[in-house]
Amino acid sequence: MNTSVVLFTSDLRVHDHPPLRAALARADAVVPLFVKDPAIEAIGFAGPNREAFLADCLADLDRRLRDRGGRLVVRAGDPVDEVRAVMREADADEVHMAAGVSRYAQTRERRLHEALEADGHRLHVHDAVVTALPPGAVTPTNSDHFAVFTPYLRRWSAQGVRPVLGAPRTVRVPDHVRSRPLPARDDITGISPGLARGGESEGRRRWQAWLRDGIDRYGERHDDLAGDATSKLSPHLHFGTLSCAELVHRARARATPGAEDFVRQLCWRDFHHQVLAARPRTATADYRTRGDRWRSPESAARDIRAWQEGRTGYPIVDAAMRQLLHEGWMHNRGRLLTASFLTKTLYVDWRVGARHFQRLLVDGDIANNQLNWQWMAGTGTDSRPNRVLNPVLQAKRYDPEGAYVRRWVPELAGLPGPAVHEPWKLPGPERERYDYPERILELAYGLVRFKRARGID
Repeated sequence: MNTSVVLFTSDLRVHDHPPLRAALARADAVVPLFVKDPAIEAIGFAGPNREAFLADCLADLDRRLRDRGGRLVVRAGDPVDEVRAVMREADADEVHMAAGVSRYAQTRERRLHEALEADGHRLHVHDAVVTALPPGAVTPTNSDHFAVFTPYLRRWSAQGVRPVLGAPRTVRVPDHVRSRPLPARDDITGISPGLARGGESEGRRRWQAWLRDGIDRYGERHDDLAGDATSKLSPHLHFGTLSCAELVHRARARATPGAEDFVRQLCWRDFHHQVLAARPRTATADYRTRGDRWRSPESAARDIRAWQEGRTGYPIVDAAMRQLLHEGWMHNRGRLLTASFLTKTLYVDWRVGARHFQRLLVDGDIANNQLNWQWMAGTGTDSRPNRVLNPVLQAKRYDPEGAYVRRWVPELAGLPGPAVHEPWKLPGPERERYDYPERILELAYGLVRFKRARGID
């Protein structure tokens, strides 16, 4: 019996899955394999929120495969060693997997290719599984990637997205290939209390609800912090329980301005992936070094801790940071203003913020997290590197009645309307009624004075 291995990574679904469909077309049986790699934990990438969401995804993937006569095989260890061991057990002769863009993913693919070639086997790496278009599908004439979003958007929009593949009806898996027990959310500690459920079934349910009730008004509502009117599909895109290509096709079919605005955000995701694929070092290094001299972690420790805990004294910043702590997720507008506050107002290195987000975000994607942080810090692809978001003005614009702040900063729930954004303006006796911290700095004095006060040139 001819057998192939399908190595699942960031593509935990059965719908629109090119590696799985290709393997089934070429072999009599397949081994759907997921390898829990201890190297992921060693580099600090396996936070409790993502581990819990991953457990949900693997359990749902196993159920969907069993509905088709198959099952998911789970192993733990070095991916190369585990793939080779499974191939020996199954007498398989080839492996199919999705292409990745990070340095880690590229190294894994290279090692697998070399090892399988030495064994006389083949590795098939499939593009446009994690993204709508492969990272190198569109390039400018003078570079291997686009460094500015708008021209990338134009070229990306003109490029056809591959057809969507249906889920297979039958998946035959050899009985004798052993598997470890599936991980369970209940066995993981340190999870954010409001963390959403994972898995393809949940992702597709959310997607259908979004198509029905949210996407057509996305453009006018996506920055409304209190309205909570974004899709919240980013964790499912990160784990691949939803296909970006399928989302693009179905959103475009609606032909509404809101749907086009949503597709633009999917393009931003592809844009960041193509930057990281071409420049893997930007996961930890400045894309464009601008000579910034960030405050030392020691001198900034008090302010960093206040920012992480949502106790800066700026309600909109604190609300967003507390949402992150509670849900393992944050509204995109909140991500922008909290990143601006840390890097441009507190003058703390973007890597400090990116690491904190990476620990907590269920959708903590290296390409999007790191490059969005760099965009906000002025070291990335933003054409306006000196952009600063004033937290008070942002609050009044995107949470005009203060509902978002009151939701996440209950100490201030008694303050009416927009007054909640500036509690320091209350008369002294009234201000003392609220158990809320004083501001860690006064914006009115300007960043220059703040920097001088801390000995920063």
